[in-house]
Amino acid sequence: MVTCLLFFPVFLILLQILPTLIFCHKKNNNPGGGPRTYPLIGCFVDFYKNRNRLLDWYTELLASSPTQTVVVHRLGARRTVLTADPACVEHILRSNFANYPKGKPFTEILGDLLGRGIFNADGQLWHAQRKLASREFTTRSMREGLITELESETSVRLLPRLRDASVTGRHVDVQDLLRRFAFDVICQVSLGMDPRCLEGDPSNALSPESELARAFEVASAISARRGAAPVAMIWKLKRALGIGTERKLREAVSLIHSQIMELIRARKAEMEKGVVERSNDDFLTRLIYSGQNDELARDMVISFLMAGRDTTSAALTWFFWLIARHPDAEREIVDELERLGGRLDYHSIKEMRVLEACLCESMRLFPPVAWDSKHAAAADVLPDGTRVEAGDRVTYFPYGMGRMEKIWGEGCGGFDHRRWLEADGSGGSVAARASPYKFPVFQAGPRACLGKEMAMVQMKYVAAAMLWDYELRMAEEQTPVLVPLLTAHMAGGLPMVVKRRNRSGDASSQIKK
Repeated sequence: MVTCLLFFPVFLILLQILPTLIFCHKKNNNPGGGPRTYPLIGCFVDFYKNRNRLLDWYTELLASSPTQTVVVHRLGARRTVLTADPACVEHILRSNFANYPKGKPFTEILGDLLGRGIFNADGQLWHAQRKLASREFTTRSMREGLITELESETSVRLLPRLRDASVTGRHVDVQDLLRRFAFDVICQVSLGMDPRCLEGDPSNALSPESELARAFEVASAISARRGAAPVAMIWKLKRALGIGTERKLREAVSLIHSQIMELIRARKAEMEKGVVERSNDDFLTRLIYSGQNDELARDMVISFLMAGRDTTSAALTWFFWLIARHPDAEREIVDELERLGGRLDYHSIKEMRVLEACLCESMRLFPPVAWDSKHAAAADVLPDGTRVEAGDRVTYFPYGMGRMEKIWGEGCGGFDHRRWLEADGSGGSVAARASPYKFPVFQAGPRACLGKEMAMVQMKYVAAAMLWDYELRMAEEQTPVLVPLLTAHMAGGLPMVVKRRNRSGDASSQIKK
């Protein structure tokens, strides 16, 4: 009965336009390409047909467009301008930044989860948070705190699980392992608490995820599906009625809010008693000392927990899948680690150029965030001539950009980490940098990711620690499916076989700190 009520408005619309669909079945001759579009329902028919392969569908549309930009009209949604043109990306993210805020439609989708946090804020609220976060992320103590947590979580929890799997022959779901690892680390760095998601006897199954971790999983998945819903009015109606997935979202967000607020109150009480020092490394304590009110501190922490949990684990999941398919690149990484003596201090991590190249190539093909949208505050014209109307959703598309021959050349659909390396003139190589508007996986312009360096350090640390001692191979041949939730989730996980790595001439197999 409830389902019938939800779809009744859509049924009425379709009933009214059925004659149009029958007698005007004409492709929309948009000179810039784009999907078949009809009166009133826009591209609903093609959108629905491709709903399970949106990333590839959009990539195909953009590749066939002479401008690498298309205009999409969806039923019940704002006109959407989708682009894979680096010049347009730079225009949106830098040149005309003020005209492209997140916008109310975006903040409404993620507002229940992220509140007024930095990733869901615009204007002065965003600027104030950005300034505060920028100051905290550049502190030496934040960097040292991250390295400390990585060392502890890797040596005590992550590597013992790989070691046990190599002995018993059990498959390991690397995606699940990395997500748990990332959540433990980001909670330590952001909240000063340990959810122990990766804890337990390595010879047994993983401990159940904490309530907080499960709530984040549910809330992020449902929030992402809001943005990809064929008809937005459906989730809005479900939210108003408090049913289905929207009810689950409300419960998950309520748990997240209550647990973090409880932590804030406890931390304040400890600070009043002098138990916690002002110089404490975690982000929450620094926010409280900076004078932020409880709700804003909560929302800021939630944003950083989301980013730290999902982006690095997503990037590393696809990295390990690709490396398992390219043993030559893996050999180069291990050779580089051997040249560095197996050290994982901050300086050595910065010197891992081959590993960084492989990570960048992996993120080019499978960016942690497949697309990102802004909403035009006023009418505009993009550099390629595409007209933008006030209120339009304007989306740049890193996933599609990584597959554009106009950007990356012939063969761009395959893995080639050498595109990120160039000769240094003395027989070695240095990192080749790409424009952030050509490779916008960390955004660019005023909203460029503040945690980029921390993310790269974490990914390189984890990848180096795992590959130094172990070979990870596919448990079975598979073509994984990328599910574009808030980050690039691999459907079904990544089951892998772990084998101890044999390194000739190396007496010690332990990674050096």
